[in-house]
This record gives sequence, structure tokens and C-alpha cells, in this order.
Amino acid sequence: MAKMHSRKKGTSGSRKPLVSHKPSWVRHTQKEAEMLITKLAKEGKSPSQIGTILRDSYGVPDAKELIGKAIVAFLREKKLSPELPEDLHCLLKRSIEIRSHLNTHKQDMTAFRGLQLTEAKIKRLAKYYKRTEKIPRDWKYDAENVRLAAE
Repeated sequence: MAKMHSRKKGTSGSRKPLVSHKPSWVRHTQKEAEMLITKLAKEGKSPSQIGTILRDSYGVPDAKELIGKAIVAFLREKKLSPELPEDLHCLLKRSIEIRSHLNTHKQDMTAFRGLQLTEAKIKRLAKYYKRTEKIPRDWKYDAENVRLAAE
């Protein structure tokens, strides 16, 4: 698959195994994993951070195989999911960082181009999330309001 804003090809990544069952060496049960996920979510961890912590600290290779659904779906079911999807939140953080860089380095046109591409991704992703009703229909990207919300 090609990259979005360049003429380069993407790198092929690893694939998950086709067989989807809990490995025999995983010692945690479904209830324990659900308790860990809720605990980490209440601490303010994002779904990807929760998956990484489960993998590195608790030896759970794939939370989806253990609890039967994705971490985001589980958090949504328990009403612990963040108000904005994680990928949109990360893009908003990136745009804030680029804007703060541009405030000190006004002539950095490469960073300005990066800001334009990031904002295009934000608007495209927001359009998708509005259509799938994961964010409110009246949500609008505004650089000044995003900066205030992040502080």
C-alpha cells in the first residue's frame, strides 16, 4: 500500500497468525484481563498503551483473543472509551506541537507543509468519524480551540 502524502511505497508489516485461539502458555483468564484493562483505562491509558502494557508486563500476546473483542470495543461497552478516537487525538497533538514549533521558527516552511498535511488528515478522519457516528456531527476542527483543550 502506498503512503498518503508521498510517492513512496509503504513497508510491509507483520501479520497476525491465522489461527485465533488463546495460547497455552498465557496464564491470565478472561476475567483477570478484563480487570486489568479497566484498571489501566481508569488510570488514563489509551487503548494502544493498554495493549502494549498487557503484552510487555503481563505476557498477553493479544487481548482480543483473550477477552473475545478488541480493547476499544470492550472500553466502549464499559463506557470507559475516550471521547475522541485515539488516531484523531494523536493527530491533534501533532498539530499542536507543529504549531508551537512554528511560533518560534516562523520561516520553517517544511514544518508548515507538515502542518498542512496533518490538518488535511485530521479533516479527512473527522469526516469519516462523523459519518460513522463516533464523534458528534457538530464537531469541528479549530486550531485555537484544540490548543486550549490540550492545555
